[in-house]
Amino acid sequence: MPNARPKGQTDLPRNKNEDDITAEVLARFSATPDPRLRRIMLSLISHLHAFVKEVELTEAEWFQAIEILTEAGKMCSDKRQEFILFSDTLGVSMVVDLIDHRKPDGATESTVFGPFHRLGAPEMPAGGNIAHRDTSGVPTLVSGRVLDLDGRPVAGALLDVWQTQTNGLYDAQDEQPDALHMRGKFRSDAEGSYLIRTVLPVNYPIPSDGPVGAMLKATGRHPWRPAHIHFVVSADGYEPVTTHIFDRTDPYLASDAVFAVKDSLICDFVRHEAAEPQASRLGIAPPYCTTEFEFRLTPSSTAQATVMDAQRRLAALGARA
Repeated sequence: MPNARPKGQTDLPRNKNEDDITAEVLARFSATPDPRLRRIMLSLISHLHAFVKEVELTEAEWFQAIEILTEAGKMCSDKRQEFILFSDTLGVSMVVDLIDHRKPDGATESTVFGPFHRLGAPEMPAGGNIAHRDTSGVPTLVSGRVLDLDGRPVAGALLDVWQTQTNGLYDAQDEQPDALHMRGKFRSDAEGSYLIRTVLPVNYPIPSDGPVGAMLKATGRHPWRPAHIHFVVSADGYEPVTTHIFDRTDPYLASDAVFAVKDSLICDFVRHEAAEPQASRLGIAPPYCTTEFEFRLTPSSTAQATVMDAQRRLAALGARA
C-alpha cells in the first residue's frame, strides 16, 4: 500500500521557477490549523515573496539582510530592543497602533509605546517629582484632567509617566541603568485632576550605534525625536491609552524619526519668570515651565481587554525593574 501523501504536499513540478516556489510554500502553509495564524502566514509569504521578486533581490543582498538581523538580535537585551527601533523607524509601529487603537471622535489619540518603558516606577502624590536627580533641566509642571468622552471626570485613573533626562538619555541608558529615574505613576483625584513635576522635555536621537542607525544613515535620514513625555493612562471601565505629549516649539515635529507626532498631542510649554502659588507650594523657583493636557478615555471593550498585558510584555523586553 503506497504511503499517504504528507499534509500540504503538492504535485508541482521539480524544475521550478520563482512563482512555483511561492505556490508550493503557500500550499504547505495552507493547512495551518489556527485561522488567524493561517491568514497571517499566507499573507506574509505572499508579500515577502512579491517583494523579493519586485526588487530582484541578489544573494549578496539577502545575506547582508541576514547579517543585519543577526546584529540586531545581538544588540537586544533587557535594556535595549533593537527590533522595536527597526519597527518604529520603518513606521510599522505607528501603522499597527493606528489599526489596533482606532478611537472615536474626541478621544485622546494614541502613539507608539517605544522601547524604553520600565516596570516598577513608583506611585507618587500629586506634584511628585520624577526628575529628582536632574538638576540641569528647567523645572516643569504638567497638569490637566482625565475625563470620559462626555466630559465627566474619571477619578482614580492611573497615569504611568516617563521621559528622557535633560541629557537626552533614558535611565536605562545611564552608566548605572538599574536606578529608576524620570518615571512615576500618578492618580487623578475626584475631579479627574492630576499634577506632575518634571523637567522640560528635550529632543534626542534614538540609539544609532547599531543596525538601525546604519539604516538611517544609508537612507539619508536623521535619528532625532522631538521633545515629548510618555503616558499610559488607564482606569477601570476604560480602554487604556498609550500616548505622548509634544512641545510645540520643537524643530523635529515634522520629521520625527518614528513618525509618532499627531497634531492633537502637541502642547504649549509656557515659561514663567515669576513665582506663582502652585510652584511656590512645591518649592519651585523661577524660571520654570507649565503645560496642560486633557486626557479623554473611551469605554472599555472586549477587543481592548489585553492591551495593558501586551504593554507589560513589551516593557519586559525593553527593561526590567
